[in-house]
Amino acid sequence: MLARMTSEPEQQIGVGTPDAFQRLWTPHRMAYIQGENKPTGPGAGDGCPFCSIPEKSDEDGLIIARGDSVYAVLNLYPYTGGHLMVVPFRHIADYTDLTAEETIELAEYTKAAMTALRTASGAHGFNIGMNQGTVAGAGIAAHLHQHVVPRWGGDTNFMPVIGSTKVLPQLLADTRRLLADAWPRPGA
Repeated sequence: MLARMTSEPEQQIGVGTPDAFQRLWTPHRMAYIQGENKPTGPGAGDGCPFCSIPEKSDEDGLIIARGDSVYAVLNLYPYTGGHLMVVPFRHIADYTDLTAEETIELAEYTKAAMTALRTASGAHGFNIGMNQGTVAGAGIAAHLHQHVVPRWGGDTNFMPVIGSTKVLPQLLADTRRLLADAWPRPGA
């Protein structure tokens, strides 16, 4: 049975001095903060999530599309709804290590991601990029991945700027299904 909704703030013992602020609890972020699923070393066999994701079903791995040398996957810890990554299947760390074929497919999948995000969510713009190395901000530096982050006018509101909180309006499985359905098909 669901608890009755009330406009009165719930007081919890031990959470600090009561104030007028409401709390938006995001316990799923603790896995990211604690480094869950981070590789234990630089090799492909060292627990790299980008190497193990393709072994799962598309639904379980949150894979949107698979190519010959890259795949598109939702970010488990997104900046915005629809934040995805284009990842080579091959375990490499540096952009300069891509073959010509991998470079082309990574670029084509980035374009397809933009098309799918515009179709599925009406994205107004994008942040696209990759962080090369831990010192450059790569969370998983051992396996190259390019971020495609959809943006909308006004999407940077008080929550992330002042509240250090991101509000995502949709479950990742639902977002994956929408983007997979909107993914451009070759020859279509």
